[in-house]
Amino acid sequence: MVKKVFATFILLLFSISGAYAQVGITSVPFLQIEPDSRAAGMGNTGVAIADNASAVFWNPAGLGFQRGNQISITHSEWLPQFNADLFYDYLVGKYHLENIGTIGGHITFLNLGEQVRTNETGNTINKFNSYELAVGLSYGFQINQNWSLGTGARFIYSSLAEGKSGGQKINPGSSVGIDIAGMYQSDTFNFLSRDASMKAGLNISNIGPKMKYTDNGQKDPLPTMMRLGWSFTTNLDEEGINTLTIANDISKIMARADTTGSSDGFLTPLFTSWDSYQRKTGNGPETLSLAEQLMIASGIEYWYNDLFALRSGFYYEDPNNGDRQFMTLGAGLRYKFFGIDFSYIYTIGDKNHPLANTTRFGLLLNF
Repeated sequence: MVKKVFATFILLLFSISGAYAQVGITSVPFLQIEPDSRAAGMGNTGVAIADNASAVFWNPAGLGFQRGNQISITHSEWLPQFNADLFYDYLVGKYHLENIGTIGGHITFLNLGEQVRTNETGNTINKFNSYELAVGLSYGFQINQNWSLGTGARFIYSSLAEGKSGGQKINPGSSVGIDIAGMYQSDTFNFLSRDASMKAGLNISNIGPKMKYTDNGQKDPLPTMMRLGWSFTTNLDEEGINTLTIANDISKIMARADTTGSSDGFLTPLFTSWDSYQRKTGNGPETLSLAEQLMIASGIEYWYNDLFALRSGFYYEDPNNGDRQFMTLGAGLRYKFFGIDFSYIYTIGDKNHPLANTTRFGLLLNF
């Protein structure tokens, strides 16, 4: 037996106030944790901004419009309300190749702490560390002045427990996830006598085979995610010293609860998850509409002279499907080749929400 129940942890990971949330139907939900402090400070908007190395997560097509090289590191104490020694780290970098495009790489690590395995009488057998890891490469290519395409691939490894479950040995799970993305960037246009521009982006991430942790156990889908969004940036003065960006993302998990033992391929939900569906719950069948499956993020960012930024945002999930509702605050500093970002989550309603008071710190180095 494992002292900590990981199914419960995974539910708590995404702050489920109801008993059944959309994240509960997928494996490795750590792939959904928004990694960079900048986008996190803007309410988790990023698919139509994607103008730094973290485009690897939000929209690899954004790499196509980028030049120069960058490394970024993000660290966060995860679920601080539980004081469980959990932490999340994200290392990402990009490198531009002239006339070829921009490549990016990342390492994502979620530490789940030390676990204790006991026998039927409660005596300790051994201790082990649990963690989840993803390592990947991405590529973005600019087609013309306004359009770019991107893709990415990552190896996913999840080591949650040891021992046996239902007579089956528990093994680490592994899989591969693929990203497909595109981005549109407008020409500069006039808005209220100021220079302005717009972007739109689409990213379908983590398309890949299902995960399993025992030889004959149920396979659970990856958290394949579709993100669609837009952003609008305008100068607030003629010199362009003060700028303002407004962004909005709509996202959806492209997976369905596999309660029938179906062997449908991992591409099937991309075409079949666009309607209402009935799922099994502890209170019987429940119908979840398409609107309830959508997650909405909105954010705003102010920059002064490309040196100092203030950010805020709002994130919403339907109460029947995750119920993550929070405001975010953030700030950023840039000086020459160095940058630092900070974000903070203020949960709405429940002050004991697992995500309450979550902070992220990000460090950027340009070279």
